[in-house]
Amino acid sequence: MKIGCPKEIKNHEYRVGLIPATVKELTKLGHSVFIQEGSGIGSGFQDSEYESAGAQILSNAAEVFSNSEMSKSV
Repeated sequence: MKIGCPKEIKNHEYRVGLIPATVKELTKLGHSVFIQEGSGIGSGFQDSEYESAGAQILSNAAEVFSNSEMSKSV
């Protein structure tokens, strides 16, 4: 499955729908994971951590949604 996680857009919302450890488990199971650039910064996760876990970083939410079969809504 192709799973996407866009950046939160609500004011003062710093949580992220997927953390790098979850991305690693999902990719181990054969899923593709797409994360919007900067999504984890408010929670202390850098894009490089997501890439190391197996995610592909995309520049905006529209790209995340268009590449995903399942996405976390914003």
